Amino acid sequence: MRSLKVLILEDNPFQLMALHQMLNANQVFDVLTAGSVETALEALEHEGPVDIAICDLQMDGEDGLSLIGHLAATGLAQAVMILSSAETSVLHSAAQLARQQGIDVLGVLHKPASVTVIGELLGAWATPGRTPATANQAMISALPALPRLDRTRDYRAQWIAHFQPKVGADGKLSGVELLARWQHPNLGLLSPGHFLAQLEQAGLLPELTWHMLELALSLSHRSLLSRGQALPVAVNIAPQMLDLQDFVPRLLLLLERYPVRPQMLTLEVVEQSARQMAVVQFENLLRLRMAGCRLSIDDFGTGASNIQRLLELPFSELKIPAQFVRGMAEDQRKSAVVGGALLMAQKMALNVVVEGVETLEDYEAVSMLGSPAVQGYFIARPMSEADFMRWLDDLERHPDQVLALRSIRPGRAPADK
Repeated sequence: MRSLKVLILEDNPFQLMALHQMLNANQVFDVLTAGSVETALEALEHEGPVDIAICDLQMDGEDGLSLIGHLAATGLAQAVMILSSAETSVLHSAAQLARQQGIDVLGVLHKPASVTVIGELLGAWATPGRTPATANQAMISALPALPRLDRTRDYRAQWIAHFQPKVGADGKLSGVELLARWQHPNLGLLSPGHFLAQLEQAGLLPELTWHMLELALSLSHRSLLSRGQALPVAVNIAPQMLDLQDFVPRLLLLLERYPVRPQMLTLEVVEQSARQMAVVQFENLLRLRMAGCRLSIDDFGTGASNIQRLLELPFSELKIPAQFVRGMAEDQRKSAVVGGALLMAQKMALNVVVEGVETLEDYEAVSMLGSPAVQGYFIARPMSEADFMRWLDDLERHPDQVLALRSIRPGRAPADK
């Protein structure tokens, strides 16, 4: 294991000493220790960033959640282990909060920890591809901000799509989602987290959305011409796009320009507010479905009044987000949530896409609950168009080599399914 730098936050002196010894036993000797959040912050200020922070939750004064929030905001730790005697539901909620703040959670452990489990988590994390903490902090600090955007400038040549496949229970491709990327001439390839907010502030979100829709329909039409079958494509649609009176007519013109059946296009609508949906939004969604387009309620279960929206609006698909799926093989609560959503979707005649399937264990857990389409790193990472077309060719020629799903599914489903 390469050299790691670890911070321990633990207010019990005996357990602090035991954790220190466990790290030493796993060949980790660069260790900062703190009995309070204040001491931990002082240690980080003087000693610099760490790779991993092991955090207790319940303490006198500021609790471990305060330190995790600070680490997430400053980038002074790449990952955390949460170690506490709190209830399991509290531990999992703390881990979810940490992930929402953008910090990697290596594990959630009940006290007392064991040297073996600590070693396994450290070993799984300390891979050759990881960047040391000091280098990572320097990289974060040196990352230039996106320059001020010019509303009158045409950025479409720099906006590209990456493609992530969706695969059905039979191992066949059921569609592909287009994910926006910015190929910036100076900053390199940027993900949406680095540019989307600024793009929205500059009023350029509609231009990006129309560009992505055109890329999607162009790809689907080219697939129809070259392969004899249009490719089902999905594009994310921000709610404010549905405020535009000309949204549906303009989309229908785009469908005429790239003549594929409207059923080949899925619009994934992200819900951001609990406010009553405006009449123009409601009408646009209804007209889209009347035209034949498919509508997906994205990140189902994380927005406001999702179930009410399903009852009110003409959605044809719900998408179960990654946060309910990651680790569900080991979390019965997540399995219950996903299983309940699948059952509800079946009763409502809705298609389901489960995203964030990253491991064999989570894929098997999903398979035991039903037969939705799955999306995630276990199937394929988002990729350029050229790489996606090669992946698609390989899938058609050698499906068992690209997707070993048939060797996984037999015997996994319960007998009553």
